Parts: sequence; structure tokens; C-alpha cells
Amino acid sequence: MFRKGTQLPTARFAAAVTAPLLIAGALFTFSVAPAQAKGTCEDAAELAVLSSPVAPWKGAPLRVVFAAEHPTDGELSLIAPDGRVAAKSRQRYGGPPYFWFAEVTSPAAGTWRATLSGNRECGTITREIAVRGDEPPRPGAAAGTVWPLRNTWNRATENLFSAWVEKLFDAPLDAAPSWPALHEVLRDRSRNILFNHLGLGEDEMKIVLRPDCADLPYFLRAYFAFKMGLPFGYSKCSRGGAGKPPKCFGWSSIQAADAAKRPGLAATFGDYMRTVADGVHSGTGRTPASDDNTDYYPVALKQETLRPGTVYADPYGHILMLVRRVSQTSDGAGVFLAVDGQPDGTVARKRFWRGNFLFAQDPALGSPGFKRFRPIMLENGTLRRLTNAEIAKNPQYGDFSLDQTRLGIEAFYDRMDDVMSPAPLDPLRAMTEAITALEEQVKARVTSVENGRKFQNSGRGDAEMPEGASIFETTGAWEDFATPARDLRLLIAIDVVRGFPDRVARRPERFAMPKDKSAADVKAQLESVLASELSTQKFSYTRSDGSSWTLALKEVVNRMPALEMAYNVNDCVELRWGAPEHSAEASTCKRHAPSAQRAKMTQYRAWFQERRRPPRA
Repeated sequence: MFRKGTQLPTARFAAAVTAPLLIAGALFTFSVAPAQAKGTCEDAAELAVLSSPVAPWKGAPLRVVFAAEHPTDGELSLIAPDGRVAAKSRQRYGGPPYFWFAEVTSPAAGTWRATLSGNRECGTITREIAVRGDEPPRPGAAAGTVWPLRNTWNRATENLFSAWVEKLFDAPLDAAPSWPALHEVLRDRSRNILFNHLGLGEDEMKIVLRPDCADLPYFLRAYFAFKMGLPFGYSKCSRGGAGKPPKCFGWSSIQAADAAKRPGLAATFGDYMRTVADGVHSGTGRTPASDDNTDYYPVALKQETLRPGTVYADPYGHILMLVRRVSQTSDGAGVFLAVDGQPDGTVARKRFWRGNFLFAQDPALGSPGFKRFRPIMLENGTLRRLTNAEIAKNPQYGDFSLDQTRLGIEAFYDRMDDVMSPAPLDPLRAMTEAITALEEQVKARVTSVENGRKFQNSGRGDAEMPEGASIFETTGAWEDFATPARDLRLLIAIDVVRGFPDRVARRPERFAMPKDKSAADVKAQLESVLASELSTQKFSYTRSDGSSWTLALKEVVNRMPALEMAYNVNDCVELRWGAPEHSAEASTCKRHAPSAQRAKMTQYRAWFQERRRPPRA
């Protein structure tokens, strides 16, 4: 199971100027019209453009992405050689970066034009794309590297990486999409802008990718780098323990990979992903923020730095990746959406909130928080990572920051609230958002518990339960199907929702409080609405006999004591949802964890009662 050249510059466009843009090893020309004052358009249009596949031809769909660092209006059109507009889109994704996407399923051979028009400052920006009539030569392997290098990491390629990530996991805000494995997402050509980008049929070769949470960011970064011919590498690190944070002791790039090469570029990539999965783990994301010898570096908590592809490492070992920012509107709070991988291979999208993104400051745990992949550059023929100081001074990045290390727990979450929703929030609407996030978290647990039920029915016997803190990070069936870390986060999430009225009373300046009501009045109203909403919101799970049982969120909240000991995969699903003994709900339960395991769970219960994860031994 998987656990895991030539520079591509950022294009700046000035009016009536023809600017070259080198993308994926090919030179293209852009024209800008009509004339405007120089500087205005240059500042506004900072663009990166990608056409896919790497060598367009009439036998493959043509996909085009325009990505901008700054918000701008526009319509993306793909114009055929005969002058016909074959595809167009005014939909602008993201922010930042902001991007447009258009596709033609069967492009005719000849010279196509991709235009971004409608921008008042820049006029129309045009890119010419040559589409071949015959199938192009297929790219092959290069000596001394897992895949050949064609581009470098910079603002342009980083923005395209963000655009690719956002499009890959795009779904309506009120959806909670999940996939059995990462390869299911990558094989979806409607999502994956880089589907078969190399022209090898590489995304139809059934390469299996089942990353856990720590592997997922690396798999996504490596996949993009593989398709775009960009540098990649990873560190081998300790997990920390005995009062010391994780520390990295070695770094391996695609130039020094120990993965055995197989015939074919795609097969070699698949083998290399196994090597990466064996090398990285959750400790890799928690390395000290000031350390240069790491794969990630910390950023400030700002809208412009928290972009798709940014990683979040919690202090206890869970890793997520941001995939979208939704701006605050008059009707709703701002939202950050992220994806994570689970031990059973499931990849799911979820929103930022206290129940999913845990934060604490403890030097022994390392540095949690939001981080970005450290840029890797080719220097004198050898790949190396930039240091924190180099990132801070690099005009293509410049976003290294230790600000998060100076924030306490409440200050961190308050700062994130300010970033997501700069304007004061309607307290009732904000609480509704929190209830929705809790509901999403509960429904995600339904999938995990159901996977455990299927494991029980497989006839493989009881899963072995680890000792002590290892229940949160181990291998085998326990890692795949038990839910101690998920349940700890769920208990914290319940606390957040239950305590929301108190939070509004504690920080009324953060909310758009009704002028005719006191903070106490608003708190009382919120408590009343909370009780009603928890009773109304319902979900169903599958019991041991295959029948469905429906619960309200209120019942989950009331069962918090039972949920402190509901993570063992060897227990029936009814017990894992806290069904009262001798109840109709529990009548279908036919399986219990061994008494020795129940005794250990009783011993470890204090961790869940106190909402704390124990340090590694």
C-alpha cells in the first residue's frame, strides 16, 4: 500500500508590450492591447499560464489555465485555428492565486489562441498554442534523476500548483466530498488538469496511491513536480520523543533516489512514491519552525499566504493540506477548506475549525501550524533547498515567518477567525457554521467506523491494540480502522460547539452584536438555537446486522462520556457510537473488544477526558 532546466518565470504584462513566457520548455508570445499607462497593468496582471498536455495534439484534450497573483476580472476563451471560439469561461476560481480554466475535448490541428479578455487594465492577453496533427514523441527518462527537469519552482509554478490543487478537490461548499483513495481523484479527468499531461497514458496505468495524512501532501507535490518537470525531495526525520521535538537527519532528492527504476517514466514514478511513503511520517511536519533542515517552512497567518497547497501540521501528528479559500460574504463567514488522508486510504475534504485543526505550544511536540513546501533549486547541477533566510529575501517567495510560534492557543484561533472573516460575524450565522462543521466531522467518522465494521466481517480476527501513546500512531489494522485520534478531535469539536455561546460572550467585539440586545441576551438566544439545531440535525450509520440506525447530533453530544472509549475497532459499531447498554439500538451488537484491551482503554481514558494527547515515550 502506498503511504504515501528552464525557468518558468512569472509573466508581467505592460500595455502594448509583447512579452515572452517560457512554459514547460516551449517559448510562447503574449500580446497586450489596447495601450494603457505602463505599470498599472504590470502590477495587476502578474500571470502564469499552463497548457496541457505538455505537447498538445489533436488526439488529446487541450486544457488551459491562466493563474493570477492578484484579483482581476476576465473571460478565458480558446479560439480554434479557424477563428471559432471553441470554449470559454468567466468563472474565476481561488484567491490567491486567482485562476481560470477552459478545455476543448478534441482540438483541431493548427495554431490556437488562448485569450484572457475583459480586464479594464490589461485589455486582452493572448497566448498562441501549436496543436500538432500527429502524436508527439513521448518523453523518456533522464540519467541521474527519477524524472527529467524542465522547470524551476518560483511564483509562477507555485501559483499553478495552487490552481491544480484547488481544481482537483473542487466541490460545492455545502458538500463533504471524500474518495476511497487518492488515485481515484487523480484518475478523474474532469478534476485533474494534468490528466495524462505527459502523453504517456500515465493516469490510466492503474498506479495505486493510498497515502495517509503525512504522505498526502508529499504525494500531491511529487505528482505535480513529476508532471511539470520540477525538483522534488524529502527528508528523513525522527518522530520526536523523550521531551525532544522531531528532527531531520537526511534529505534525498530525485537526483539521489534509492527507488529502483523500472522501464518507463510512469512506472518509475510509481516506484518512487513507495520510497517516499516509507521515508516520511507525521513528525516530518512538526519540525521546529526555525530549523532550515526541513521540508516545510512556517508562514504568517494571512489570506495571501494561506493558499491551496499550504500544509497544516497539528501538534499531535495529524497533517492536512489547504485546497480552497472561500471569501466572507454578507451571507456567510469566510472558510478555509482542506483535505487529509486517513490510514485506510480515504481522502476527504473538510473545513478549518477548531475541531479539525488542533493547536498547542509545547517545545517537546515541535512546531505546529501552517507551513509551505520549502523551495528546491538547481544549483551547479545539484538540487538543494533554500534556507529560511533565503526564502525571506527571495522576491518569488518572501513569506517565511515565525509569527505562529508566538501565539497561544486562543490567540491562534482568534487570528484565524480574523483572517477568514475580517468583518464582524453575525453570531447566529457563525454558530450555525460551527454546527455544520461538527456535522461534517461526525459524518466523516461514519465512514471510518463503517470501514471498521467491514474489517470485522472480513474474518481477520481481532486487531492488536498497541500500548500507551502508540494507540495514536502505529501500523496495521489498528492504524487503519481504530479511531483514537479522530475521536479525540471529535470530543474537542463537541466542546467547541457547546461552548460557542460562551465564546461570543467572551469576545463580543468579534461579532456583529444586535444593538438592542446585551451580550447576555445574545448568549441566551444562541443556547436556545443550539439546542434546537442539535436535535434537528441527523445522520445514520450501519449497525452490525446491516440495518440502519439514525441519531441526532444532540445524542452524539450527550454521549461524550461513552465516546471517550469508543475508538476500538474490535468493538461492535453500536458501542463505537455510544449506544446505551440493553437499548434497542444496542440489541444488534454481537462483538466486544477483549477484556485486556478494555482494561487498557480504561487506563487511557483520562487522555480523552482531559482532551490531551500524551507525549511520545
